[in-house]
Amino acid sequence: MPRRDWDTLDALIKSPKAKLHYDNGDINEEEFRSRSMCMLSPYAVWLLDNRRSPVETQLSSNKIPIGLGGQEPKVATDSPFTDLPITELPDCSSDLTNDKMLQDLCKKEESSLILQSPRLTEIEGSISLYEKAERMRVQNELQKRLEMFVQREKYFADQANEQLKRFEEMMELKQRQERNRIQEQLEQSSKEALGQQEKLKEEHRTRAKLLNRKLREAEQQRQEQERIRQEEGRERKRRLCALQQEVLQLVQQIEVDYKHQETVDQDLQSYSQRGNQICTIFSNVVRDSENSFPTQEDVQLGECYVQEMQSLVSHMQKKRKEAEEAAARERQKVAETQQPIKDEMPPPLPTKKQPQTAGLREKCAPSLMKKHQLLQSTCEQCLNNITQFTNSKDPQVKSIKAGLQKAVSIPVSQISATSGSRLRNIFDKLNNLLSGNQVTSVGRSVVSVSQHPQALEFVCFKLAEKFVNQGEEEIASHHEAAFPIAAVASGIWERHPKVGELLLAHLYKKCPYALPFYPSYKEGTPLQEYQRMLGYQVEDSQVEPQNNFLKRISGMIRLYAAIIQLRWPYNNQQEVHPHGLNYGWQWMAQLLNMEPLVDITSTLLYDFLEVCGNALMRTYQGQFWKLLMLIKDEYLPRIEKVSALEQMGSVTRLRLFLEDSIKKKEIPLPKGFLSPSFWRS
Repeated sequence: MPRRDWDTLDALIKSPKAKLHYDNGDINEEEFRSRSMCMLSPYAVWLLDNRRSPVETQLSSNKIPIGLGGQEPKVATDSPFTDLPITELPDCSSDLTNDKMLQDLCKKEESSLILQSPRLTEIEGSISLYEKAERMRVQNELQKRLEMFVQREKYFADQANEQLKRFEEMMELKQRQERNRIQEQLEQSSKEALGQQEKLKEEHRTRAKLLNRKLREAEQQRQEQERIRQEEGRERKRRLCALQQEVLQLVQQIEVDYKHQETVDQDLQSYSQRGNQICTIFSNVVRDSENSFPTQEDVQLGECYVQEMQSLVSHMQKKRKEAEEAAARERQKVAETQQPIKDEMPPPLPTKKQPQTAGLREKCAPSLMKKHQLLQSTCEQCLNNITQFTNSKDPQVKSIKAGLQKAVSIPVSQISATSGSRLRNIFDKLNNLLSGNQVTSVGRSVVSVSQHPQALEFVCFKLAEKFVNQGEEEIASHHEAAFPIAAVASGIWERHPKVGELLLAHLYKKCPYALPFYPSYKEGTPLQEYQRMLGYQVEDSQVEPQNNFLKRISGMIRLYAAIIQLRWPYNNQQEVHPHGLNYGWQWMAQLLNMEPLVDITSTLLYDFLEVCGNALMRTYQGQFWKLLMLIKDEYLPRIEKVSALEQMGSVTRLRLFLEDSIKKKEIPLPKGFLSPSFWRS
């Protein structure tokens, strides 16, 4: 029987339940074994209570080996309970049994202590004492842990407060730094504003000084120009007086020759009368210029009178010599023995020639003149053909003419660089009109060139004239307008060559320098008519100012330069341009082979190179740069030589353009150039 009990204990020790750790404290197995008291679980007590009757019967014969006298037996935690039935064990779902269960077990033990042996009672008491001690220890441990948790909580609370303080201090520091930074920025901005203000004041003072200096220079220049004008006026007056003296001497010579003509049967009175008439007119011219300086026209008029007087004297002497020869022949017949009188003709009067610069000419090439005359004759012939149509009194013809005129002028006036689609619509209207299709003129009126036999020529003439008018009006004021107008004009020229020929004719008539052609003065031509030939507008005997004239020819030459480099993008690109870039190179070569004109040549070169320079550079490359070097080094000094001080503005502008282009080896695209993206708009 005792053996079975020990086997049960061994089985309990070896069971999985014995391996459970019932102490919540940090006590390991070795420390537990070193305790002086035995540790029996409540399950062991319960087991002993249930097995008490068999134990008591054999307790006297087989004693339980429990150490006495201060040596308590060590009960292993691995007690085997495998040989006990599982149904007899209590449910132990947790590691520690609550106090109530322990008290119930203790009461059961007390009720059975009377029947138990002293040894068992001692063991049970030791177990009870141990459990009480252990409970106290666990409570102490729990108390310590609670205190530790309270301390830890306080510690963490203190740490959190400290961190909160540090965070607030850090935020305060950042705010202080931000305020300082903003304040420094404000101070820096204030300093910069003050510095900028001082700089503006300094610039204002500098500009004021420059302006004052320019005013002084302008005043000095005006005084210098006035002095030069007075010197030139006095020189012209001296020249006029010298011419008057020469005229008087020639008149006296005519009078002397006329008085010695008694022996000559010739009427020379007309020469004397014409000489006196010229002398009277010339004296009136000199008398009118007494209170002011004579003009260059007065001097030219005087030179013309002197040449005419010289011609009169020459003709008079020639007739006198012829009369003397006739008289000599008569005398020879009378006196055959007398030696014949030799005819001695006086040497011809020398003609004055203007000095010419070596290598340059004053007139354009004969081939260009022939082309110019051919174009002008074509234009005059077209004008004669449409005279009947334009001067017709028939109301129906007048209505057709008015509709066609509007169908031409309105679309051309609407040409702009707004969008490529709008430009194409304008081109289609003009192309349809020239192709004979019906187009809408104004409102609902429909016109067509098939309505009259002369309508097509009329439309071609007016369209070419309108393009040139746009050049001298619109392009002269807005240089970037040259490219959309030139694009439409180039496209119309390719499809309708008649319009292109008339356009060139109108252009050469209004701006002969686009050929280039410098009209020369012919004797007997009125001055106003000659000025019209030069391209000036003359109205009521008043010639337009030089600035307006230069502005108009600038617009027309820009139109010409844009036409020769642009093509209508929707035409057949495989065909050759009817008036392409090679004509621009030819124009520059012809211009540089002619003597420069004051103001005009420099203006033409600058406008042409600014519009067409980039295209010429990309086409001719090295040859183009050689041409620019020639203009800069050789031709520009010739222009400066013939230009006065007040005419140096256009020359300076041309020089700066040439120097900048040669230095950078690049000529930028002109303002308003139509890029490929424009045609997609």
